[in-house]
Amino acid sequence: MTRALNRSLPFWILVVASIGLIAAGVLTVLDHLGTMTATLKDGSATGLEVYGGQSWIVLGSALIGAGALGVLLALALAVLSTLLGAATAQPVDRAPLAFDDVDLGPEPELDPEGALDAPVAPHEIEREQQIETEADEATTEEAQKGSNGSIATATKISVK
Repeated sequence: MTRALNRSLPFWILVVASIGLIAAGVLTVLDHLGTMTATLKDGSATGLEVYGGQSWIVLGSALIGAGALGVLLALALAVLSTLLGAATAQPVDRAPLAFDDVDLGPEPELDPEGALDAPVAPHEIEREQQIETEADEATTEEAQKGSNGSIATATKISVK
């Protein structure tokens, strides 16, 4: 058997289930056949033991047949897997992409320690503070608007 078939869970379930069916069928057939034979020999056989026993024996034979079919199927799978062998993956040639030939030039080197210590112009600081205050005012104004867009006013309303 190949390594792929050894690791295949459905294959092993098939093998174990087939052997289990054969074992259950043999036990059913031998139990009821023994009971039927013993009661017929001593003359104490009833209709239940004779006619019911025959039905149980037929059912056991069907279980044996299904188990044997499963074992034969498992053997056939094992033979096929050894004849075909394991599938080997062939490497695939990759086509060049449209941007593979684009030269972007050398990447700029960043100095993470020096980047934080760079001097900032005072007008840049003022502009950032102005943007932050405008954003704060806009969010405060949006929070106070009602469902129709008007600015809400505080009123005392008693709801009963």
